[in-house]
Amino acid sequence: MSQLDQVLSKIDSDLDASLERLFQWLKVPSISTDPAYKDHCRTAGQWLVDELKGIGVEASLRETGGHPVVLGHAGGDARLHVLFYGHYDVQPVDPLELWERPPFEPRIITLPDGRKAISARGSSDDKGQVLTFVEACRAWKAVTGSLPINITFLVEGAEEDGSKFLPEFIEANKAELKADVALVCDTGMWDQDTPAITSSLRGMVYEEVIVRCADRDLHSGSFGGAARNPIHVLSKIIAAIHDDNGRITIPDFYEGVPETPTQLLEQWKGLNLTEEEFLGQVGLKHSAGEKGRMLIEQIQSRPTCDVNGIIGGYTGEGTKTVIAAEARCKISFRLVGDQDPEKISANFQAFVRERIPADCSVEFIKHKGSRALALPHDFPAITAAKSALHDEWKKDPIVIGMGGSIPVGGDFKRTLGLDTLFVGFGLDDDRIHSPNEKYDLKSFHKGTRSWARILAALAK
Repeated sequence: MSQLDQVLSKIDSDLDASLERLFQWLKVPSISTDPAYKDHCRTAGQWLVDELKGIGVEASLRETGGHPVVLGHAGGDARLHVLFYGHYDVQPVDPLELWERPPFEPRIITLPDGRKAISARGSSDDKGQVLTFVEACRAWKAVTGSLPINITFLVEGAEEDGSKFLPEFIEANKAELKADVALVCDTGMWDQDTPAITSSLRGMVYEEVIVRCADRDLHSGSFGGAARNPIHVLSKIIAAIHDDNGRITIPDFYEGVPETPTQLLEQWKGLNLTEEEFLGQVGLKHSAGEKGRMLIEQIQSRPTCDVNGIIGGYTGEGTKTVIAAEARCKISFRLVGDQDPEKISANFQAFVRERIPADCSVEFIKHKGSRALALPHDFPAITAAKSALHDEWKKDPIVIGMGGSIPVGGDFKRTLGLDTLFVGFGLDDDRIHSPNEKYDLKSFHKGTRSWARILAALAK
């Protein structure tokens, strides 16, 4: 048997022990957004430190302005050096009454279609995913006594709380985090049997808009028809953002938006993602995106604008005939290519101001923005990962874009000059951030085997 075959055999024989280790970690309620769980977050971080030390990694908890990060180093010679990122914190469990099983009592369940899955908060996002990588490293150490490449582990405890202090930590520890490429296991597969490599992530601009008119709420019988209604003003502005073809009308919005390479479009066409398949699972039938674009383009490689919330006037039980003094909304933009978050924000604010009547005012609350990320399609790490994933899953992996944003990839690029390879084994039905989160047993087992193969491929 080759070394790799021995490592894969070790992963198979050690699966029950790997699951027991994961269950121990999942029992820790490391909810980063709730101060009541501060000590639990530290416990979860220390658990990982101890596990890394157990396989010969020089690891410790490192302090930040919030929850600590786990930092570990293995190797240090002239071989390829990767920086592996994940997070040990989890989402809150509310509403608790919707959970079929206690969220921090992990167990193996059988799904209606017969699949086996790990049920617990954090099983997919992101403890189960992180441990696929750690267990792959454990198997390599057990079989060969070393890892095939140099690895720095960076596992944070506040991803679900916005990673507020991580950019500062990365900046302060640039020399210690130096590597050749970053690896992130916090993404998903195309389906249960088809692995995926995420080669691009959309960026983000998030704005809150507050429109104010009268100096107090007004009686609609007395002032209706004469007084400006900020809800009307804001609604009209929101409606003007998109034209009838689904395109965004903000000036220069599409500056820096590239066309998807033809080769990639052809691959996406072959996936046959239909509106019925994708939207049907959420009770919809028809795409509302840009006309003339495939559905998969709309959700992966095209920029978007969505209103995430509207607040204004009376929203309680019964009736109240009132004209509100103010209305507000929360709006997010997903960016692609070379779109500039600062320019998008400035142009959006100008777009809104031009539509504010003379006797009204507008205020903006601006949140953190991030640029989109994209790997070159001939990036050597992608080539290595594609080969390794094909060997494990016996199918060509799909190279896709991700509609969401993972800001740490931008931090790695800007601060460390690192490109990031995103490989994960989550599934669309894992219910992350929702009650009854799960992680397929197959995803955990073959995910671990996949990382063992990727490490071997990167070593070449």
